[in-house]
Amino acid sequence: MAARTLSSWLTRPALKSMAHLRRLPSIPRQPNYAFLRSHYQSYTSAPFLSRLINIHPEVADAIANNRPVVALESTIYTHGALSEDFPHALDRLVREHGAIPAVCGVYAGVPTVGLQPAEIMRMVSEGAKKASRRDLAYLVGKGDKLHGGTTISGTMVLARLAGIRVFGTGGLGGVHRGGESSMDVSADLTELGRTRVAVVSSGCKGFLDIPRTLEYLETQGVLVATFADEGQERVEFPAFWARESGSPSPAVVRDEKEAAGIILAQEKLGIESGLLFANPIPKQFAIPRKDMEEIIATAVREAEEKGFTGNANTPYILKRIRELSQGKSVPANKALVEANVGRAARIAVELAKMLDGSPVTPRTVTTTTTTTTTTTSYEGFDAAGKPSAGRMINVESKEVEAKTKPEIVGFADLMKLP
Repeated sequence: MAARTLSSWLTRPALKSMAHLRRLPSIPRQPNYAFLRSHYQSYTSAPFLSRLINIHPEVADAIANNRPVVALESTIYTHGALSEDFPHALDRLVREHGAIPAVCGVYAGVPTVGLQPAEIMRMVSEGAKKASRRDLAYLVGKGDKLHGGTTISGTMVLARLAGIRVFGTGGLGGVHRGGESSMDVSADLTELGRTRVAVVSSGCKGFLDIPRTLEYLETQGVLVATFADEGQERVEFPAFWARESGSPSPAVVRDEKEAAGIILAQEKLGIESGLLFANPIPKQFAIPRKDMEEIIATAVREAEEKGFTGNANTPYILKRIRELSQGKSVPANKALVEANVGRAARIAVELAKMLDGSPVTPRTVTTTTTTTTTTTSYEGFDAAGKPSAGRMINVESKEVEAKTKPEIVGFADLMKLP
């Protein structure tokens, strides 16, 4: 009787949608790890993800074949103050180093990995929300076809879901000055603590509390290693516009191959925290630390006096630094982003070599051409005019090495080179 009543209750029109619950497989009281694992894998498989994330075909092909890919954030375009041609410039830069660029963001409500320059320009013109980890589900699930320029945190989430290991950006967020009281700590730091992506940046923004930022990253289990110049003994963690911050780097890395080896080791060990590779700004674009400290102190003080906190704090401080530095921070910003993205691309290339065990064709290709010159001489001819059996043949071989710089569009073109 009770069973029939329940059955009739489920046939009510308003509750018909619940009937599928009866078809769910029963879950045993004791954990069945094989069951849980199979269901987890079904929800993290490529077909399921393809319904949630739009991955550009070129990027998807490169990921599937362990070719070098570099994730790029989109908030640098949607909320930055750089030129309109910057998306094209970074796209070319990554390709020149033999990798595929993958700009991440939310485009018209769809998480996208591999945004194209035209899509980025549309996001800029129509307006985009700054999207961290917390904002992704809101932008996607709301159904209003909203745009989202992903921060370092948001980009790491999408990159990890897509299977991208290396991410090049400008400067990391961190613990704000006075953060021990305000609890104003960037989500970038917690993201590094739980998402296995290698981030290449010029340290963190120079107006942050760098010693506390490094302490927080240590607590989160994040390796922080700074690229050092040859022969450099004391290596400091960089402060975005300045090459030194006064804080020693927790670890040091010498080149891209070394960085790639660390990334691969992290993956093989199954450690799920991220990696931060700090890349100091090129010397010719650096602003001396003492000059920046005075500018930063003024900008931070004004932000506090005017009540700029939370998400509004960083944009205001960056704007005032640009004004107080008389525009010097703008070319520095562009230079450090380009340096970081280029280095990220080179790391991705080295990592691709380690993953499949075969060399990746470099930009400059050395080809060897063999030219053969044959000289034939004969001792005599027979009655029919044919050479006699005693002929001699001398062969000279010469190898010519030539370096060419082919026009490279992407990694697929590299693979076609001889």
